[in-house]
Amino acid sequence: MTTVWKRKDLVGLKDLSANEIKLILDTAKSLQEISLRPVKKVPTLRGRTVANLFFEPSTRTRISFELAEKRLSADTINFTGSTSSTVKGETLKDTVRNIESLKVEIIVMRHPASGAPHRLAEALPVSVVNAGDGINEHPTQALLDMFTIQEKKGNLSGIKVAFIGDILHSRVARSNIWGLTKMGAKVVVCAPKTLLPPQVEALGVSATTDLDQAIKDADVINLLRIQTERQSECYFPSIREYANSYQINREVLKHAKPDVLIMHPGPVNRGIELSSEVMDGPYSVILDQVTNGLAVRMAVLYLLSGARKKVVEK
Repeated sequence: MTTVWKRKDLVGLKDLSANEIKLILDTAKSLQEISLRPVKKVPTLRGRTVANLFFEPSTRTRISFELAEKRLSADTINFTGSTSSTVKGETLKDTVRNIESLKVEIIVMRHPASGAPHRLAEALPVSVVNAGDGINEHPTQALLDMFTIQEKKGNLSGIKVAFIGDILHSRVARSNIWGLTKMGAKVVVCAPKTLLPPQVEALGVSATTDLDQAIKDADVINLLRIQTERQSECYFPSIREYANSYQINREVLKHAKPDVLIMHPGPVNRGIELSSEVMDGPYSVILDQVTNGLAVRMAVLYLLSGARKKVVEK
């Protein structure tokens, strides 16, 4: 059983063990109560500096990391690609090295290129957290999804989770698949054939184009946004046709378990991935995901700061 975090970085869930995932979830649980205190701050990262590098638009993830850093008393630097020297031709590596020279200990990065955080983590001595890279992974989103499921269902082992939507372009789906299968959950992915990755079953999941089959006996339905910005061609005839076949609404939920959870990483396209009545209804735990994201990101920063301290001391 892993009781001490030893990694310098968190760039994905693919290479993590079940014990490491459990350690993050358990740590998040222990930090959850900080946000319920009258004074919502602890001195854990006092004197440490965290740089948030976001080369893609973000609201939930960026704000969640910034608030997690403030809760832990870290100093923060916020950096966006559109206002940086990268638009003048500076390389990503040079940009980050300049930020590193300011004695930053942790870099949280979102980047449109798959693998960008991994390359930085290999090149730099500072800790790197992947806040989403291209269509590869989004580890903290998957961790907060798993934390929410565990909180609502009591465990992850044996739970059936159905992912509906743009599986092909979804970094959220990939991280969730790596994490959930390692924790003993059963995963099914459902989408039009054009939005299912080739040989996706090799990841240990089942795949279908039939929505009713996917949600049958599912404990959790996790909807994925249709990512038009990542699609270079048309993967289905129209948004309306997609919604007619794959939207989760009250009628569709008649085929689901009465205690099914509805999840979505956001932002939600109301009326496309799911109807407003379902999004705002009793099945939805979407706002719980947002709340839990804070505790999970605090846990990641806390664990990485301890691991980096041991590396520096050596």
